[in-house]
Amino acid sequence: MRDTEQMNRWRLILGRTAKDQISFGTGKSAGMENGVSCYDLEDALDFLYSREYGEDVRREGGTGASQLTAATWITKIRRLFPRETVEVLERHALETYGMTELLTDKEVLEKLEPNQELLKTILQLKHLMKGEVLDTARRIVKKVADEIAEKLNRDIRRSLLGSLDRNTPSHVKSMRNLDIRKTIRRNLQHYDREEQRLLLDQVYFNSRTRKYSQWRVVIAVDESGSMLDSVIHSAVMAGIFAKLPMLDTRLIIFDTQVVDLSAHMDDPVETLMSIQLGGGTYIAGALKYCETLIENPGKTMVVLVSDLCEGGSIQGLLGVSRGIIESGAKLICLTALDMDANPVYDRRTAQQLADLGAHVGAMTPEALGDFMGKIMQ
Repeated sequence: MRDTEQMNRWRLILGRTAKDQISFGTGKSAGMENGVSCYDLEDALDFLYSREYGEDVRREGGTGASQLTAATWITKIRRLFPRETVEVLERHALETYGMTELLTDKEVLEKLEPNQELLKTILQLKHLMKGEVLDTARRIVKKVADEIAEKLNRDIRRSLLGSLDRNTPSHVKSMRNLDIRKTIRRNLQHYDREEQRLLLDQVYFNSRTRKYSQWRVVIAVDESGSMLDSVIHSAVMAGIFAKLPMLDTRLIIFDTQVVDLSAHMDDPVETLMSIQLGGGTYIAGALKYCETLIENPGKTMVVLVSDLCEGGSIQGLLGVSRGIIESGAKLICLTALDMDANPVYDRRTAQQLADLGAHVGAMTPEALGDFMGKIMQ
């Protein structure tokens, strides 16, 4: 039985082209893998991976009841494989084999798993979508953006809505608000010398006080293809910032041109669907526009989200950056803004900006919220 299963799996790996060398097992488990027909598994895998050999191969006749289409293929793999495998197959179909029909057929699009990878693909291929397909894509964008916002909102609001007030006791008893120094100092009279331990008669906590002294935050996002994860998270974060009373938020995206999306921040779908990925990168031009939005430098943060691969003059970039910093505004350069914070950036430019006084680093959205909260204190 085990040998038969192993041979069946080898046949599935090698595909239908190996049918003359390896056939599916015979006997009780003939053509079966965990109760599923190996012929069905092969049809589903062959529909996708036979593209490695050219389009004509997947059009050969087989044992399947009918020729698969993109829509029936999506239905079939969801029935045959676990969710994790389905997501891998969908990603390969879109990214490796360019099956754009998955995103231009409403029936197919509705069956795809809404996740960030699908969102990224929609943003890259939205120019192919029209009518009902585009409406369906927008619903997917909203669903995924809402899910990302739900994950980020609580931590960001915690970071920015308040700062620790060391002088006011709190009725909210949590480890995060524990005033350890005051607790030790006020309980020293209860120290047990024999047991050598401190007995706590009362535990003290700090309060969180809201600050509504408004700061302007200008988020400038590089929309080149390599920054797609950052664009998504920046758009969602801008929407969260826009709802906070102490922040006056602006959002711009740029390549060689600058587009101000501040009017759409409360609608992440509109923001994301406005993105035009690709093109060159002119960071200095984007920062020059950001300078025009600085009214009170001492209460302004310019957050640049980019891989720092400047397409224009590096000296021009450093010059405008120096001007922002010397004005008294805070310049924060984020080399990554996805949940993994993978730093892929021009390290030399990053170092030059840091030498000027910019805050440069790879931060998750949560870490950025904490960092901004400290600046605002």
